Order: sequence, then structure tokens, then C-alpha cells
Amino acid sequence: MHLVYPAVLAALLFSIGLYGVLARRNAVLVLISVELMLNAVNLNLVAFDVWLRDTLRAGQSLTLFTIAIAAAEIGIGLAIVLQVYRNRAGSDVDELRDLAEPPPAPTDTAADAEADADKAEAAA
Repeated sequence: MHLVYPAVLAALLFSIGLYGVLARRNAVLVLISVELMLNAVNLNLVAFDVWLRDTLRAGQSLTLFTIAIAAAEIGIGLAIVLQVYRNRAGSDVDELRDLAEPPPAPTDTAADAEADADKAEAAA
């Protein structure tokens, strides 16, 4: 078997997935693009496993593990996307940045230092 054909197909799938992750704004399409990238990796694992004639079939075993992890990732990712869609009425990735906690309010350190000094003098 020629290794070039699956390698080129995997590179094409990975490139399409990478474009989808970087260019899309819809969270569901980003998850689908991540799945394309994982499938490209799986294709490479199986192709190299067959090409190297591995007796342990380590590439195929790792592929099954990757498929299980990808299924769990999609299940959790879709649950998060659905919850965000219910709360925000949209699944735009740029709007998800608004979910981060705001930075703490700046405090006046000079006033805090004076208050600490006053408390220390009162205690002494």
C-alpha cells in the first residue's frame, strides 16, 4: 500500500479542520472542525500502522482510544453549547468571551497601607 494517498487525504482533512477552527464563529461548526482534525490523525495512525506492519497493532489501538475520547469531547462540548444557546440565544464563539469573570477592581494600595499602619498603632 502506498503511504502517500492516506497521508495526503489526512493532510487535506486536517487543513480543512484547522480552517474551520480558525475562521468559524459558530460553536457547533468549531466542534465539527475539531472532529475533522481528530479523524485526520486517526487516518494517519492507521495508515502508518499498516505501512509498518506492526504486530501489536498499536496504531489501531490508539485510534480506538482517540475515537472514545473524541466522542466524550463532543458530548460534553455539545452540552456546553446547548446551555450557552439557551442562556444567550446564540452560539457565537466571540460572545463566549463575555462569560469570563471580570478582573478584580483596582484598590488604592497607599490608603490600604495607611489603614494597616493605623491598626498596628492602635493595637500597640
